[in-house]
Amino acid sequence: MQLPYGLGRGEGREPLVLRNTTLKHRTAGDCVSVHAPSPPQESLERDGTRTSRLYASPQLVPQPTDIPLSSVFQETNEQKLHKIANELLKTERAYVTRLNLLDQVFCAKLMEEALKGTFPVDVVKNIFSNISSINTFHSQFLLPDLEKRMGEWESTPRLGDILQKLTPFLKMYAEYVKNFDKAMELLKQWTDRSLQFKAIIQDIQSQEACGCLTLQHHMLEPVQRVPRYEMLLKDYLKKLPQDDPDHQDAEKSLNIIAMAATHSNSAIRKSENLKKLLEIYEMLGEEEDIVNASNEFIKEGHILKLAARNTSAMERYLFLFNNMLLYCVPKFSLGGPKYTVRTRIGIEGMKVLGTTNEDYPHTFQVSGKERTLELQAFRKTIEIFHQKNETFKSASKDVLVSTAELGKRAPRWIRDNEVTMCMKCKESFNALTRRRHHCRACGYVVCWKCSDNKVALEYDSNKINKVCKDCYSILTGEEKAEDKKKGILEIEAAQFSGSSIMCGFLQYCEKNKPWGKVWCLIPEKEALVLYLYGAPQDVKAQSTIPLLGYSVEDSPRPADLPASFRLSQSKSVHSFAAESDELKQRWLKVIRVAVTGEVPECPPPNDATVLTHPEQASIQTG
Repeated sequence: MQLPYGLGRGEGREPLVLRNTTLKHRTAGDCVSVHAPSPPQESLERDGTRTSRLYASPQLVPQPTDIPLSSVFQETNEQKLHKIANELLKTERAYVTRLNLLDQVFCAKLMEEALKGTFPVDVVKNIFSNISSINTFHSQFLLPDLEKRMGEWESTPRLGDILQKLTPFLKMYAEYVKNFDKAMELLKQWTDRSLQFKAIIQDIQSQEACGCLTLQHHMLEPVQRVPRYEMLLKDYLKKLPQDDPDHQDAEKSLNIIAMAATHSNSAIRKSENLKKLLEIYEMLGEEEDIVNASNEFIKEGHILKLAARNTSAMERYLFLFNNMLLYCVPKFSLGGPKYTVRTRIGIEGMKVLGTTNEDYPHTFQVSGKERTLELQAFRKTIEIFHQKNETFKSASKDVLVSTAELGKRAPRWIRDNEVTMCMKCKESFNALTRRRHHCRACGYVVCWKCSDNKVALEYDSNKINKVCKDCYSILTGEEKAEDKKKGILEIEAAQFSGSSIMCGFLQYCEKNKPWGKVWCLIPEKEALVLYLYGAPQDVKAQSTIPLLGYSVEDSPRPADLPASFRLSQSKSVHSFAAESDELKQRWLKVIRVAVTGEVPECPPPNDATVLTHPEQASIQTG
């Protein structure tokens, strides 16, 4: 380190007068002197005092021994102990201010009104418990003692004896903590019941002394104070030498305070949860009944909601609790994030299942009795989910409501672009005469003829809803018309997708027709047949290709798309194109076995290839 004789400024140099060339500083152990050789100087007589004038010049000043700056200015043990004691005093002053606000403002104002008969006096007493006794002890005894001790710290650097006075009064905290849940419940109950009670609290909360915090926030302070004493005292003992006179008192105080803090741990966890519930309560415009001791906050985050009728995605926000999921819509606010609750879904009976969406990866659906939502998680959320949950997969068929839950649970709507025909009568949809409608009971996409039935649905507060003819028969108990025998093509794509050797989107061309995207599927039960569907949820295949005896060609032709291959037999030629060469080779591996009459094996899963479930095949966009 260069000792600061002076600061050189070009050619002009300002002289710096030093009385001593020895710099002393204290360390944790002893004092160390740092000496520097004397630079050129001239002696002067000034007011009878002999003074040495030193000139600071890089060329003239010898270089002293280098010493790390941190060692010169290192904080001593005594300074650290003083700092801890000072922090204890500072936090104690702030704490007493909060206690006074609770005791002399909130409690006093509410008690004054209660004595008029507006609401019971016992309500106020039970809410604030023994806060007056806690306030008296800290404001009239502990705080004055700490202030006095800090004023004479140079001669009496001790904390242990002061904090020992606190230990007999810890029973007051046990009583306050034990009453805390009851206090929160009463506070909420009477805020809803009495307008005058609510008005007094809101008036005080609007004052500057409250710091924009609610009464509940301030009531958390005594619950959290004892662990704060424990933390500061532990830090103090670490810095205190074993032979220090204060060590025994400090250690004794810590043991008693730590025991009290242990008993408060569950209350502290509850208080932290309550603090979060209050924050969410404010974000929801103080309109939702969520501040309850039985409610436990778990997780929150942004999410995308996928519209059932088109491919648009809308930003939404979820709050997950131990007993419900709040599905919210963001609203504009200058004072921080604000949300409006659109739907409240109970956790009981809730299902979370993976879904297929060609346009949006990482989609899943949340199905509850009140409503079913299809959502897209952000990538970071997906990574966390995969780390913590190994069950993030299921066949799309599983998202449908069972017969026992029909009308009692909101269904997941099959998306419009997942079908090309009515899922009941199998007639193709068009924009004019046969448009898409959703059955409100099962979520199927049906035509207007097949949805011309209405029935009350329990999950929708028994409101009348449009349902398909099958759901109408089940819900009303009427005899169901006998189904006609299904044709060879009338097998649902979703029925096969869950147990298929291979499935996914491919581009398809027959003869000289234009290329079009189809959902191709080779089922395990019919391993020698390739089914072609318009969409993954179609109930009827567009066509089938019995693979036995076909020739497989994969040599490129000028008119074909990249990664294409052909199946030919006599004059019949079917052309296909995959998204990539790797995808193409996987299809060919299966088809080349099937055309020989042998049953092909399911190819192993791959992050960038076709898989057996439609929800896992969203990467095949063709």
